[in-house]
Amino acid sequence: MRKSIATVCLSGTLTEKLTAASRAGFEGVEIFENDLLASPLAPEEIAARTADLGLRIDLYQPMRDIEAVPEELFARNLRRARYKFELMRRLGADTVLVCSSVCEQAVDDDALAAEQLRRLADLAQESGIRVAYEALAWGRHVSTYDHAWRIVEAADHPALGTCLDSFHILSRGSDPKGVEDIPGDKIFFLQLADAPLMAMDVLQWSRHYRCFPGQGGFDVAGLLRHVLNAGYDGPLSLEVFNDVFRQADAGRTALDGLRSLLALEENAGVSPLPAPVIPSGVAFAELATSDPEPVGELLTALGFTRTARHHGKPVDLWEQGEARVLVNTGTAGRRTDTTLAAVGLETADPAASARRAEALLAPTLPKRRTAQDVPLESIAAPDGTEVLFCATGRPELPSWTDDFAYTAESASATALTIDHLALTQPWHHFDESVLFHRTVLGLSPHDTVELADPYGLFRSRALSAPSDGPRLVLNLAPSPEEGGETRARHVAFAVDDIVAAVRRFRTAGAGLLRVPANYYDDLEARFDFAEGELETYRELGILYDRDERGGEFRHCYTETVGHVFFEFVQRSGGYAGFGAANAPVRLAAQRR
Repeated sequence: MRKSIATVCLSGTLTEKLTAASRAGFEGVEIFENDLLASPLAPEEIAARTADLGLRIDLYQPMRDIEAVPEELFARNLRRARYKFELMRRLGADTVLVCSSVCEQAVDDDALAAEQLRRLADLAQESGIRVAYEALAWGRHVSTYDHAWRIVEAADHPALGTCLDSFHILSRGSDPKGVEDIPGDKIFFLQLADAPLMAMDVLQWSRHYRCFPGQGGFDVAGLLRHVLNAGYDGPLSLEVFNDVFRQADAGRTALDGLRSLLALEENAGVSPLPAPVIPSGVAFAELATSDPEPVGELLTALGFTRTARHHGKPVDLWEQGEARVLVNTGTAGRRTDTTLAAVGLETADPAASARRAEALLAPTLPKRRTAQDVPLESIAAPDGTEVLFCATGRPELPSWTDDFAYTAESASATALTIDHLALTQPWHHFDESVLFHRTVLGLSPHDTVELADPYGLFRSRALSAPSDGPRLVLNLAPSPEEGGETRARHVAFAVDDIVAAVRRFRTAGAGLLRVPANYYDDLEARFDFAEGELETYRELGILYDRDERGGEFRHCYTETVGHVFFEFVQRSGGYAGFGAANAPVRLAAQRR
């Protein structure tokens, strides 16, 4: 289906927005009136620029407070409409959005609303324009799509139809199945937006917190199926009001928007994509550093052994049990601090994983490899992390481990796996990253968690694969310009006995993050422990959480090296979370 985007979704000037939409691959745009008013270009120049970019102007919007008003006011509205219709003629736009009135002078009279919209449609038809009437969720008297349709149906004019907006429908909890009762040819336009589920004034919710389909909590795909069942064959158009999008790079936002529509079409059964190959585990976490000594000392204390070195690059492989960490010093001169730069994900079909990523517009990374290197498919996540699709030790597929020459040392047999990876995101890429990992990698998102940080609000959202597949935690830290610890990323290792693991770690001379005594006093008040259990946690710096089903989570953190730290975790009783209740204590300790 044709894909369109409203200029209000993007940052910049109108020219910059049109360029970003075109480069992303959109075929049409909605021109938001404020963008046109602020442009120095004449309507004819905007029309020419849009055509040169391969775009069509699918909608001009909005016209407000038109219907169900006193006759004197409606006469002024018709005068305004004549000017707008002439403007649209110069732009080459043939459909205008009319929002349900919020005017204080509007009256609750459907017959009057229908009669005035019919007269507006008469005027529009003379200019070759269609009127798409939309129910605002906060409309004074018309706030639901079915009410708007009853008025359009009563007006009975060929140039008058309805516009359906997923936010206005789903934010009010309306049943979208009734959309199928509207004739498809009377649905003149479809606007799509998602939003996080929030309890707040719907106007403020709409103006500041909309997001692209797949980034929020609405069933936008279900709504789309109903609209298509009604017979709608027009464009799928994004209309998103979002404070972050208004400040982010327009090109990236447009690309993210198109990715959301591709995934939405797949979810709604409209257009298939290469099937997702859900990762089955983490092959390795790769650290980039210009000084490998501090992280090497920390890994040694954690029980890791340096077992191999890449045959052609300055990359060492450290192993313990099934957990693998690569330390890459090949970026020396470009980095000064240790950072978590790449993740290898186990997949049953690396080539199929790469095909899906490409279909969803994920940037593929150049293969700077020699002829002797194992071919690996890799893409860039929105935060710049390299994601490599791996098949470790499978005879039918190349294994990335074949690029490493093993030393005489063997890895510790201690049972250790990577439980999860926590990736701190740039503030303006958080929602983009959630959509990327959800659609490209096939991970399922958990609910967003917001936590108190000593210097602001810490936002977090986990995504996971079924069963024992990988878990990723995307964090959005406050104070992006301050506090290296809040920008740090970490790797969490799962252990069978966290007390024994911490004792070994401390015996090796390494230190854990110091946890205040007040924390343990509070644990004593909240939970019952076996005799001596809490005292052990207090002594070793182990944190504890328990869910409503009795599942338990024990974990602790190392000190930070550069922008990386590590975590030991022990899960029992089906605990599936990440100890979110303890995050404020951890953040405060890292700040100290």
